[in-house]
Amino acid sequence: MEVFAGSSGNNAVPPESAHSSLQPVEIEIIHLFIQFAAALGQPRSVAEIYGLLFVSDKPLAMDTLIERLNMSKGSASQGLKYLQDLGAVRTIYVAGDRRTHYVAVAELRKLAGRYLRQQTLTHFEETDSRLDRIAALTQHLSEDQKKHIAERISLLRRWERTGRRVMPFLLKMLGGE
Repeated sequence: MEVFAGSSGNNAVPPESAHSSLQPVEIEIIHLFIQFAAALGQPRSVAEIYGLLFVSDKPLAMDTLIERLNMSKGSASQGLKYLQDLGAVRTIYVAGDRRTHYVAVAELRKLAGRYLRQQTLTHFEETDSRLDRIAALTQHLSEDQKKHIAERISLLRRWERTGRRVMPFLLKMLGGE
């Protein structure tokens, strides 16, 4: 864990801004991350939190994120947990302040690798059983429908096998664990 000492000793300026309004540059960075999140199907609140932490030159406490982003405590807490699990934010100790502070992790390769692992590989694990359940649901369909669904299931199984073969290479290239 890193330590953020602030400026000079006990009279250090708090690590976050004293006012709650966002600066134009912060707003633009946050909007950029909102666009990224939308493309990846992620919640807006997660993008807002990451965007503000990304642009901030100082660690921020959760209550500061809540105030500055006008966000509920629940959204902030869930968003920070998700981002920590993803490895996109980490906690940092701020001398003289008992609150937990957060900073953005800006290593794209690691973030992309963890995101792929979290979002994709977990889905592969349940694909076989789901496809088996789908096949079982075709009992009451016409023969033409059964044949069509069987072909689609076969195609999905090939896609899944290809994905399982390709994913380790992608993760290695992206520095995934």
